[in-house]
Amino acid sequence: MEESSYLCSRLLYNVRTMKEKIRTMLEDALPLVDFDSDFLFSELDSLGVTTILMMLSDEFGIKLEAQDATPKNLKTLDSIVNMVEQKLNQK
Repeated sequence: MEESSYLCSRLLYNVRTMKEKIRTMLEDALPLVDFDSDFLFSELDSLGVTTILMMLSDEFGIKLEAQDATPKNLKTLDSIVNMVEQKLNQK
């Protein structure tokens, strides 16, 4: 029982750490974008979307393509983190 609790807390830590890392990277690259927005995708132009995909691909060693740039995947910072996690799990 303790081991599963440890694994859950470790996973939560990793997700929080990843989210903080992604937030910092993207805020530095796109300082005018509000990454706390519930409608993040609507704040992005094509250059912003491309920047996000390229930075995440480089940082996490994942392949992100144009079809990944959906309103669902880029709606919030949490949805961006989920997209990265899914790509990492596919590796």
